[in-house]
Amino acid sequence: MEQSTIDEGKTTAIISYVFTPIGLLIAYLMNNSSKNAFAQFHIGQSVRLALLGVANMVLGWIVPYSLSMITTIIGLGIFVLMILGIINAANGKETPLPLIGTIGG
Repeated sequence: MEQSTIDEGKTTAIISYVFTPIGLLIAYLMNNSSKNAFAQFHIGQSVRLALLGVANMVLGWIVPYSLSMITTIIGLGIFVLMILGIINAANGKETPLPLIGTIGG
């Protein structure tokens, strides 16, 4: 990918991970007109991350309180993946997130 494409989409890519899902919506709207490929990649990664967060929230409703450590660990994992996504976007990398980065795509 060309460096100019990465530079143009870097801010949008970073925003897609911040305050998910609000940041994801903002990033989608920012990229809607330009269709930057670098930003689209990271928006896709952020969508996967948001879906994992929703699944974890639903699991938290289903799992009894005594087993809530499971959802806590998953939540920490989501946070780590979010930080990793921000680092990848800031460094101009198109590296899929571990475990969820290649699902559905």
